[in-house]
This record gives sequence, structure tokens and C-alpha cells, in this order.
Amino acid sequence: MEGLSANAAAALPYIWDFWAIRGHQLPPAGDWRTWVLLGGRGAGKTRAGSEWIRWMAEGATPLARGRAKRIALVAETLDQGREVMIEGPSGIRAVSPPDRRPKWEATRKRLVWPNGAEARVFSARDPEGLRGPQFDAAWGDELAKWPKARAVWQMLQFGLRLGRRPRQLVTTTPRRVPLLAEIMKAPGTVVGRAPTSANRANLAPDFIAEMEREFGGTALARQELEGEFLSEEPGALWPRAILEAGRVREAPALERVVVAVDPPVTGHAGSDECGIVVAGVASEGGKRVAYVLADESVQGLRPEGWAARAVAAFETFQADRIVAEVNQGGDLVESVLRQVAPDVPYTAVRASRGKAARAEPVSAKYEQGLVRHVGSLPALEDQMCAFTGDRRGGSPDRVDALVWAITELLLKGGGGVPRVRGL
Repeated sequence: MEGLSANAAAALPYIWDFWAIRGHQLPPAGDWRTWVLLGGRGAGKTRAGSEWIRWMAEGATPLARGRAKRIALVAETLDQGREVMIEGPSGIRAVSPPDRRPKWEATRKRLVWPNGAEARVFSARDPEGLRGPQFDAAWGDELAKWPKARAVWQMLQFGLRLGRRPRQLVTTTPRRVPLLAEIMKAPGTVVGRAPTSANRANLAPDFIAEMEREFGGTALARQELEGEFLSEEPGALWPRAILEAGRVREAPALERVVVAVDPPVTGHAGSDECGIVVAGVASEGGKRVAYVLADESVQGLRPEGWAARAVAAFETFQADRIVAEVNQGGDLVESVLRQVAPDVPYTAVRASRGKAARAEPVSAKYEQGLVRHVGSLPALEDQMCAFTGDRRGGSPDRVDALVWAITELLLKGGGGVPRVRGL
């Protein structure tokens, strides 16, 4: 700092390449049309959007032409557009250097830069407002909250037609909005993700700790803090709402614990996952309630590798039995497990019905509130929420292991002598 000239020191706060959080606050390279930035609360999405608009509108000098001359700013409401995207602490005017700061013309709902570039603000409640204007750049903020999202997005695409390479940025905390999923999958879209923790230096010291204490291990935390897009297939046997309703921080004393294994046909880097799920059961109010304790699934290991993982889970959770599907491996499955632990209690199960038929009774137990998840099991839950009764193709290995575990504990009587233990 001591070696900088007065001009350089004055300019430094506005050099975004120097201050940006690498990995999500700078625009991606390549020939893209849409940049989707999914972020948790306070992850710096608005600042990234404001700085990208600056980068598009500003030239090398205050009066030089920038990359874009006609820009659309779309927010949930006009007030939010002004209060967040323009005048907010991370808004466009706040992050702009004094000699290039755009002027806000309230009556025309637009920003005007000294070089003649302008940005107009539009409400996501009024798709017709976007009919007619044309742009070479656009920024849509919190698209997952837009009340008329699809109609507004369609009108925006019709208007994004100026220049050699019109581009648009979408910044949003992800929610299960079909339009957002479609945009993310569209050709020409690149997706960035920004967890709240990446911006911890600019947040209250105890904010992240408090949020993790309050919401840690929930789908809400994955969405609102990690910036993950949590999909759910229409007709999924396990809606996320049911999983969330049954989530607990810890299990009670359990009568039985099993490790269920759905082994892959082959054992190499390209093979299916080996589903390994740990679950236990307790008696509560005259009912037997299952608790899913862990998802230890692995991929790309040879048989002795996944067998060692299953036995390790058996020992860690002081389980009573390993339950493994043998449709593909037959006696080989037991042989491999006993190479690792010769005396491990073992039950072989064979599928006589399709995956959906086996899964539906287990799904019913979830609906009855008789299965609960201990903490967060994101990979397993994502697979559950993508599993439908008419599923075709693929192999939901984690779900298969889960189904065998719950079937053993709740649908077969469990077998063996119950014994209470604490975990």
C-alpha cells in the first residue's frame, strides 16, 4: 500500500478482480449466454451481479463505450430492484467509482452511465413491461422468487437480441422452481455455486455458527446456506417434505441395528455404486420406528474394498447383522464379506420383485412417520427424491440398500433377539 500512488490507492477499492472471491464472484470463461449463480444467504451474489453489470457497462475511461449499452435489470418488484440491485450496500451505484457512477432517474426507472450506457429496471410481476425493449445484457436477481417467472423469462429472451454476444446473469438462492432447473440445463448455460461460508469474512462473526446450529443437517440449510439446487421428481416416492418432517438430530437407544448392502455387479472405477446404509429400530408408543443412521455407500472399489467398508460400518455402529442383496453376486457376496470378517452375522436377501414394488411399502412407512433420518444424508436423499414408481433405467443403489434395511427392521419382524443399546 505504501508504494501505491494516490490515484492507485483511490482506485484499488473498485478493482473487483482484486477483491472478488475466486471461484464464484467472477464471470466464467468461455462462450456462454447465461451465467447462473446459485448462492446461500449472504454469499455475495448481489455484489457479483453488480460488479458484472459494471464490467459490462463501463469502458476503459469514464466516457469510453463498454461491452453493453442497453441492460435489463429484473427483480421480484420494482422496489426490490432499486433497493437491492441499484441503491443497496452491494448495489450497482454503491460499488461504482465516483467518476463512473451511474445516475438514477426515478421517473424513467433507469440508470444512466457517463458513457451513455443505461440499465432499465423491470418487475417480475409484469411480463408485459419487457415486451418491446431490446438489450445486449441482463441481470435477473432472485429468479426463484419471481411471481410470474416463466412469462417474464420468455419476454426477456425475446428482448435479449442486441450486440454480437448478448449475455445474462441470474443470481438466486435456489428453490425447486421448474424454470430454474430448465435454465440450468439449457445449452449455453454455465452454473456457479456459492456457499454462505465462502463470504464469512464479510458477515457477522457468529452468523454462520448460529445458522448451522439452528438449521444444520436439513434440506433448508443445503438450499439457503450451501446454495444447492434440491431437485424432486414429480411423483417421487419420497417427497422432501416427508424427509424433513422426520429428521432428528440423534437416535434414541436402539433395539437392533443393521447394515444393508446393495453390491455392484462389477468392481472398478466405472461400476455402479455399492449402496451401504445403516439403520436401527426402536419401540415408541407401541410402534416400531426405524432410524436411518448413516449412508456409507462407495463407488469404484473392488469387492474386498466395499466389503471392508460394510464391515467397518458394522463395527462403528455396533450393528447386529449385515443384510446383503445377492441377485447379482450369489455366494460371492458372503464369501467376500467373510474374507474381511469371518464371523460377521449375515443375511442374504434376494429380490423377487422390481425396485419400485420393493420400495413402495418402505415409502408407506415414511408416510406413516415410522422412519426418521438422523442428521443430513444428502446423497441418499437426493436419490430418494429422484425415485418414482415408473422409474426406467439407472440403478438407485443407495435407495436399494435403504429399502433392504427398512424391510429387515419393519417389514419382516426383524429377526433375532432385540437388545437395547445406546449409540
